[in-house]
Amino acid sequence: MDSRIREQAAVIVNHSTGVEQGDNVIITGSPESEDLIVAVSELCGEIGATTEVKISSERATRAYMRAVDEDDITLNEMALAGIEAADVFIAIRGQSNMNEQSDVPPKKNQKKAAENREIQEAYLEKRWNLTQFPTKAGAQKAEMSTDAYENFVFSAVNKDWDAVKEHQAQLVEILEDADEVHIKSGDTTDVTMSIKGNLVLNDNGEHNMPGGEVFTAPVPDSVEGEVLFDKPVMVQGREVNGAWLKFENGEVVEFTADKNEDVLKALLDTDDGARRLGELGIGMNRDIDQFTYNMLFDEKMGDTVHMAVGRAYDDTVGEGNERNDSVVHTDMIVDMSEDSFITVDGEVIQRNGTFIFEDGFEK
Repeated sequence: MDSRIREQAAVIVNHSTGVEQGDNVIITGSPESEDLIVAVSELCGEIGATTEVKISSERATRAYMRAVDEDDITLNEMALAGIEAADVFIAIRGQSNMNEQSDVPPKKNQKKAAENREIQEAYLEKRWNLTQFPTKAGAQKAEMSTDAYENFVFSAVNKDWDAVKEHQAQLVEILEDADEVHIKSGDTTDVTMSIKGNLVLNDNGEHNMPGGEVFTAPVPDSVEGEVLFDKPVMVQGREVNGAWLKFENGEVVEFTADKNEDVLKALLDTDDGARRLGELGIGMNRDIDQFTYNMLFDEKMGDTVHMAVGRAYDDTVGEGNERNDSVVHTDMIVDMSEDSFITVDGEVIQRNGTFIFEDGFEK
């Protein structure tokens, strides 16, 4: 087995989830990610944890979702029982076809998300981690050779996460007592929002692997302005390009997209919270240096910010502040590498992707 796979497994088991003797650990993944499933399982066995391995099938999921009547989509009690019994949940992505779900009707996906919200809530209460195994499908979607994609994934994952946390703490310190954040990129993005009283988190790979971002929640009704998300976003297996949103009093009041605007509309119409922002994230993982159509990586990319419509995570919302609530949480990316800046309470803290605490910053 490639030694880098064993290194990734060690990062997930020891750093991200802290598996201990006696833990009940659910490991999910596809047949394509079997090597990483094996390596994670072996480490859990050495520790003395109990594992339950679930091999998933995107084709089977697609077949079921296309066949089932929308009225018959209800809470999956079996899945919920498994999550509730677990101490740790490790999900390993490794698709054979990145677009397998593209012809599932959006309304069915929305119904499934709404009915299974209890599962999402239970999942977030566990020690959990979502990671990626490099597959040929991932390489093809990223327009990279298989070897290059493997190098890319392992470079972004297998690193000194304590050092990452220390570097990112400099941005956390700037944001944690801040009020207004202003993001400007070219002539297409000019948006302000308040983060006053909310919590700023330092993502060093505990829940998502790779990590490499600093994120918080906007005050829901504070978002004003317009944003062009100039990187594509995959929504329910469909690629939405050129998504543009206009916010007033925190709510999306206008939107367009160059491709699959109907998919964007369906996303925003999921529920009331889907038209408000639940997250502001700033990418800081510079080993992620190109766009790959995989949000687990792309949202961490250096020289970017991302904003998620939908649910705000509980641990980003300060006591007494409103939490935006939704069954969706969809991240979209703005390129900040050129003709851009971020100000915090009127002070420029990033220009053209370089932070105030980094070499090369220009005021």
